Amino acid sequence: MRYRKSTVFVLSGLLVATLGAVTSPTAALGSPNTNQLTALAAPEPNQVQDLSVKQADGFATLAWTPVDGATDYQIERTLLDAAGTAAGPATIVGVWRPGRQINNDEPTFADAGFNPGDRFQWRVRARFGTTEQPYSLPVSGVTTAPWGDPAVPGQNLRTQWETTKAAQYTSDVDEYAYTKTIDELSARVRVVEIGRTVLGRPINMFVIGYPTPPATPAAVAATSPLSINCNVHGNEPGDREACLVMARKLAFSDDARTIDLLKNTTVLIVPTINGDGRAANTRGNSTGQDLNRDYSLIRQPETLSFVQMVREYRPVAGYDGHEYGNSSAGDLPMLSPRHQNVARSIFDESQRMIEGHMYEHGAKDGWWPCPYGCNGGGNVGLGEETILRNTLGLKNVVNSLLELRSSGGPTRPDEGNTANNRRRKTYSAMWTFNEFLDYHRANLNGIKQARTEAITFQSGNSSRIVFRGSHLIPAHPAPHPGESPPPANAPTEDQILDNPPCAYKLTEEQYNGARTDGPGGVGFTVAQRIRAHGWKVVKVADGYVVPLAQPERGLIPLLLDAQGAEELVGGERIYPTGPVRHNGPLVVSGVTCLADGTVNGPVTVRPGATLIATGSTISGPVSAAGAAGVFLADSTVRGPVSITGTTGAVAVVDVQVSGPLSLAANGTGADLPLVAGNTVNGPLSCAGNSPAPVNLNIRNTVQGPRSGQCAGL
Repeated sequence: MRYRKSTVFVLSGLLVATLGAVTSPTAALGSPNTNQLTALAAPEPNQVQDLSVKQADGFATLAWTPVDGATDYQIERTLLDAAGTAAGPATIVGVWRPGRQINNDEPTFADAGFNPGDRFQWRVRARFGTTEQPYSLPVSGVTTAPWGDPAVPGQNLRTQWETTKAAQYTSDVDEYAYTKTIDELSARVRVVEIGRTVLGRPINMFVIGYPTPPATPAAVAATSPLSINCNVHGNEPGDREACLVMARKLAFSDDARTIDLLKNTTVLIVPTINGDGRAANTRGNSTGQDLNRDYSLIRQPETLSFVQMVREYRPVAGYDGHEYGNSSAGDLPMLSPRHQNVARSIFDESQRMIEGHMYEHGAKDGWWPCPYGCNGGGNVGLGEETILRNTLGLKNVVNSLLELRSSGGPTRPDEGNTANNRRRKTYSAMWTFNEFLDYHRANLNGIKQARTEAITFQSGNSSRIVFRGSHLIPAHPAPHPGESPPPANAPTEDQILDNPPCAYKLTEEQYNGARTDGPGGVGFTVAQRIRAHGWKVVKVADGYVVPLAQPERGLIPLLLDAQGAEELVGGERIYPTGPVRHNGPLVVSGVTCLADGTVNGPVTVRPGATLIATGSTISGPVSAAGAAGVFLADSTVRGPVSITGTTGAVAVVDVQVSGPLSLAANGTGADLPLVAGNTVNGPLSCAGNSPAPVNLNIRNTVQGPRSGQCAGL
């Protein structure tokens, strides 16, 4: 289903059709009667035929029949008054070139940059080189006004950007008033403050659901939410304006598409993470930090707030809004998470969203999505884990970066007009974000499957570690301009660790020591940053152990290994300490790592000890009472598993258990025991764990009854 109301106006070379209030001007801009069909003269040679115009939110899609041999097409727009008379000069507002989209045989152009609600006339002509051919017959109509009935409270809200007709961007004061009013007037919306900027500005987030949003972050997480981060660079505000307008429609529209969407998920929108930079119109925040180079390191309060939100609300898909200075690129350069530690399933699904949905729907609606860096973009779109699209990918979130081409360039020559430029950017962003909502709604099962595969893969800790390097993005098949994808950015030998450790050990000073890399020379401790990321940590006698057998395994070594390109701290690598093969009972003391091991007998984890087992087979029961930590992943246990009274972290992921799986009285009130994606040939029971176990929406397969805290897992 489409988000917008569409009105289509069509003219062929032989017939003029007038429908309803639509006018089809002749040279004198006459207005035939409703349903009148008027015969016209035969078309001129190389004259564009079958021009149609479909109105949408903030743009109009022009479509026509291609002219053989044309090198490009010029789109002309003329402002009309209420009587259909020209009220301004005819202006070339667009140039359509073959090869810019995936539909050369069905050209379309999304004309934006006009004031929504005004009346216009359009014509299109082909060119052979610089030789202009005859214009098509004109088509005219009233463009779609900004959404919302001016007489209905809530719907009648407008941003400062809207009320000034794009002469001004919405100020922080107006943003807070606007979001507050939406919160007050719509039961579907809860605005939450997820943090504060360095200078103390609130970082707000819309939480939108139907009929009301879920009450807690955990309840939101259960709906497989999607998130949009709208303004990380303060001098790139187009996406932010789109988010504010879109939030109003999600809050108050009763169309079937909106209701269906919000009944089946929760939409999370962060309009302005960088409020200080937006107020100053600077790329960085008030300290000069580029926040999009800080989502892994989280040296700034803004990025810490966002990362904590991801940990608590667990979006399964996301978009991150930017603007791009290459005026020769497409309208909407996009890019998936590329770091090679991102699970292949997340990378593939993100690429499918871009190339399989955005390219296709962009071609239908006249936009020009392309890979970030297309058409001479240079050395961009690499694999730095500090960038949000890569950080989210390493957190198993299907996602994409969105760039709005910041200037019109040769394909949008009318955007020397600042307001027109701002409108095109904002409405193209709104188109993208709405397509993202539709993709999530239609493909949620695929997104969830990709996430499940990623979490089980990462928890198994079975692949090499790449400290810097990118998944390859091959050129999209012609005619789309994917022949200029981002650079390959393959890792060099010194950026690869073929033999991954099972954990990292940090000293007390490394973990809790003061840091000086934040605002004013005061930074969050490593402990605070690890907690924000949500990683499981085990306290041992002489420090802290961070196992890799957990969902964000791909990100952990990038921050805790001295070989990392931008590490937080150089932790000690802990390699497998347990036997490759052990016959008889195994008693675990200290920290024992089993990787691809075999134990022919029972395993007992002593009080205060830690077991980390990946890719292993245990032919006997596993029993842990009073352990410091228990991590089982990608393994087989031929017997029951009982984990009781663990003082630290517990994670059981993708394990086949021949017998009951029981967790009781584990935890200290901070860590969430993880029980996800297991196959249990027996009952699954959980009681007295604090907090209760979670499965990250990856259901366990259980042959027996589920009871207690695990009844819903």
